[in-house]
Amino acid sequence: MGEIEQKPTPASRLGAPENSGVSTLERGQKPPTPSGKLMTVKIQMLDDTQEAFEVPQRAPGKALLDAVCSHLNLVEGDYFGLEFPDHKKIMVWLDLLKPIVKQIRRPKHVVVKFVVKFFPPDHTQLREELTRYLFALQVKQDLAQGRLTCSDTSAALLISHIVQSEIGDFDDALDREHLAKNKYVAQQDTLEDKIMEFHHGHLGQTPAESDFQLLEVARRLDMYGIRLHPAKDREGTKINLAVANTGILVFQGFTKINAFNWAKVRKLSFKRKRFLIKLRPDVNSSYQDTLEFLMAGRDFCKAFWKICVEYHAFFRLLEEPKPKPKPVLFSRGSSFRFSGRTQKQVLDYVKEGGHKKVQFERKHSKLHSVRSFAAQPTAETSEAPKQSPQSTSLTFGEGAESPGGQSCKQAKETKVSALESGSQQSPALAKNPPGGKAADGTTLVPPEEEEEEEGGKDGIQPSKPQPPQPSTGSLTGSPHLSELSITSQGGAAPAHVTLSPNLSPDTKQASPLMSPLLNEQACPRTDDEEDGRRKRFPADKAYFIAKEVSTTERTYLKDLEVIASWFQSTVSKEDSMPDALKSLIFPNFEPLHKFHTNFLKEIEQRLALWEGRSNAHVRGDHQRIGDVMLRNIQGMKHLAAHLWKHSEALEALETAIRGSRRLEHFCRDFELQKVCYLPLNSFLLRPLQRLMHYKQVLERLCKHHAPSHADFRDCRAALAEITEMVAQLHGTMLKMENFQKLHELKKDLIGVDNLVAPGREFIRLGSLSKLSGKGLQQRMFFLFNDVLLYTGRGLTASNQFKVHGQLPLHGMTIEESEEEWGVPHCLTLRGQRQSIVVAASSHSEKEKWMEDIQMAIDLAEKSNGPTPELLASSPPDSKFPDEAAAADQESEDDLSASRTSLERQAPHRGNTMVHVCWHRNTSVSMVDFSIAVENQLSGNLLRKFKNSNGWQRLWVVFTNFCLFFYKSHQDNHPLASLPLLGYSLTIPSESENIHKDYVFKLLFKSHVYYFRAESEYTFERWMEVIRSATSSASRAHILSHKESHLY
Repeated sequence: MGEIEQKPTPASRLGAPENSGVSTLERGQKPPTPSGKLMTVKIQMLDDTQEAFEVPQRAPGKALLDAVCSHLNLVEGDYFGLEFPDHKKIMVWLDLLKPIVKQIRRPKHVVVKFVVKFFPPDHTQLREELTRYLFALQVKQDLAQGRLTCSDTSAALLISHIVQSEIGDFDDALDREHLAKNKYVAQQDTLEDKIMEFHHGHLGQTPAESDFQLLEVARRLDMYGIRLHPAKDREGTKINLAVANTGILVFQGFTKINAFNWAKVRKLSFKRKRFLIKLRPDVNSSYQDTLEFLMAGRDFCKAFWKICVEYHAFFRLLEEPKPKPKPVLFSRGSSFRFSGRTQKQVLDYVKEGGHKKVQFERKHSKLHSVRSFAAQPTAETSEAPKQSPQSTSLTFGEGAESPGGQSCKQAKETKVSALESGSQQSPALAKNPPGGKAADGTTLVPPEEEEEEEGGKDGIQPSKPQPPQPSTGSLTGSPHLSELSITSQGGAAPAHVTLSPNLSPDTKQASPLMSPLLNEQACPRTDDEEDGRRKRFPADKAYFIAKEVSTTERTYLKDLEVIASWFQSTVSKEDSMPDALKSLIFPNFEPLHKFHTNFLKEIEQRLALWEGRSNAHVRGDHQRIGDVMLRNIQGMKHLAAHLWKHSEALEALETAIRGSRRLEHFCRDFELQKVCYLPLNSFLLRPLQRLMHYKQVLERLCKHHAPSHADFRDCRAALAEITEMVAQLHGTMLKMENFQKLHELKKDLIGVDNLVAPGREFIRLGSLSKLSGKGLQQRMFFLFNDVLLYTGRGLTASNQFKVHGQLPLHGMTIEESEEEWGVPHCLTLRGQRQSIVVAASSHSEKEKWMEDIQMAIDLAEKSNGPTPELLASSPPDSKFPDEAAAADQESEDDLSASRTSLERQAPHRGNTMVHVCWHRNTSVSMVDFSIAVENQLSGNLLRKFKNSNGWQRLWVVFTNFCLFFYKSHQDNHPLASLPLLGYSLTIPSESENIHKDYVFKLLFKSHVYYFRAESEYTFERWMEVIRSATSSASRAHILSHKESHLY
């Protein structure tokens, strides 16, 4: 039975008042409580045991929680809480400031549960083995109760780690006996073989390592740490609300459909049973700024509001908020506030203290664990266990993805020891020198650094199980497209790194599973390390051109795998695709994948010789790449038959999708997978586009080399070969790019028929404001060579744009009308049947639209193009602004309704280029798309946020006007992405104190990112390709550019 004795103030280390915080006790110290009559409270622990604690009746809830933490010798108790059913049988959290007797009315009949309350974004922030053990027990409990929903594969993997921690290494008979006695999840019998298969791969894994791996898998699940609170949105749709470290989440069933980041939330309140979220205002948005949800009753609403307040304070504040002064006469609203240490204070406290080794018992395990603590107060050694080799090689069957998100193979360009490379070592494994910044020290991220657009792939349909993926959260709840950064609070890595005692001395590289997610300070390199590494590179520009071939070839190979491996594997499991279509697509990708795998291997071997990383290095003979390019381009000619088939495959796929609803749903579900980071049909064009990249690289090599150079002849011969291939496929590729873009736009539009028609060409899409009787209203315009469509973004099941009207281009005139209407950047479009007035966001945008519309009008006059009758039924929109108020009333309702919880029901349609243009209030043309195809780039960059100190090394892929961020080039899918339309590209000024070479800056409103390249050549290349996405040149300049780079 836990007892409580009076002791001095426990929080003297923090300098906090006595009643602030829990678990601030020194080792063995008991929490202070008021004297008086005692009451006995039964506590149910996470291992299902019950303990009784005696506390004074007048003691606050904090005293009881402190007593439990003291009984467990738990230092990181701030992550936990006590919950109990109130008098209305509603599960509520024990208020740490209120007297216990006022909360628990009948303590003899109530069992209070000790559970995890705050789930951090990264389990490596949990410094103690005991804490991770308790978190593992919580995961086990949530799994058994059906609260942690996941796919069968994920469930089997989780259970295999639990079994490993409880009975040790795999034994067939023992496993079957143990699984028969213990039910970890419903329908466990059907998973038994898979559980045992995974368990067999955990040989030698200790209970502590099993806990670590269990949390590694669990934290990537959408429902990890989620407690659903039933509610209804404004339209009466049943939904569930939840709170997490990133903000407030909206679920429909177990599928996340929306998220409101803390950075965008201005105020949370409740009124009776209405829960209100007030968002920060956005001048570029016409949406309402207050969202309303209806809950079952006031008590339910207040309970959810209180946990939201606590989550926000714990994860976002640096210290406990100070209490408000009591009002003199009367009070308005709740006086509830968060009480306790914030996560920042918890991490600082554990970092500062030197603790002794303490044993604890694992109730369900045959083995005991010893908690390891650092011996020195100023330097800490993490207890994060090593990653067992077996567990990193697990696969989830064909086409499935391992929980770690990447294989265990070492990247060839990053073969540096843990002592040299901070990016290879998790902060949880680092040890600081005295006086250095702690590896787990946290820096709270300012709002503008917490947002970076994720690829929109996080919505997992419950009907299609997904392998565990890194959960990035979708923070696009705000009206404009915000930038979401996957934050996992870590600190700057020290200059000198030593291995944890739990790691083998032979371990040169931390497991990929132990690396933190894409966060602002994880894995930074020190400046000396990075400069030293850069000096080892050859200085010749030709080397960096050759290296660009290698880095982009890696990305191209991954793109081929999307079709040749992932898509083919998924197709093989379902009978959704006709055999004729299968035989047209996959046999043409497999030879390409095999050829380019060998091509990449040959390039990397040559680069290794060039860098002097081989004993066979002979200076001069291997400092060239032309011979490798010539040999392989000649080999590509034998694959020309497969390349010609890709256009046929694209047409056949779209035809089959149009004729089969089942195949359409199948392809749409595949696009939801994170590995499919671009539209599915765009991967079919990658082989044709790659030929153009080879041509550009060879042009740069020929321009760089003097005619007398040893590599010049091979480069020129290879350029002639690839130019011939590109010229043959040039017309086909332009046709297929337009075909693919029309089909992609068709998915974003509703209310339009026959968008994909022979002869129709896409020209430009973008956001314009249409003038009506109610003023300027944002609309999306789509310009083709025969018709101009305008649409509104309303509440639809799949985030599509509803077509409001069409203007045939034949007979149309365009004129500037700023003076007539008094609206800046204003145009009047006069058609034969109707006229409209629109305004662009800037003068440059107006010029682009005028130029393209006039060109389209001229084309329509000269050609007998397709009939422009696209709409299912023509809307009565042939009115001037003063007549159109009624017609636009419905669309305004759509706009306001679009901020309900159903806004992101179909995440795969929520972050397309159309939506980016809508949120950024800009436009993009087909010529821009064609130039973007030329300007694809991959490679390592160092990234830094505006207010951070460290530089984070990332693998970055630029394509489709977007930067995709990976932990390494081996990852199968991006962790986050950043659409660049609307961003400005500059070089940092002196006042920004970026005293490094080769740094460029990306800026959009308050969002600032710094990127650092490894050489002058790579810096210029990144500037060149990003500038193509952030600023569109005039059409005349673009066309002259295209003529000089004919395929």
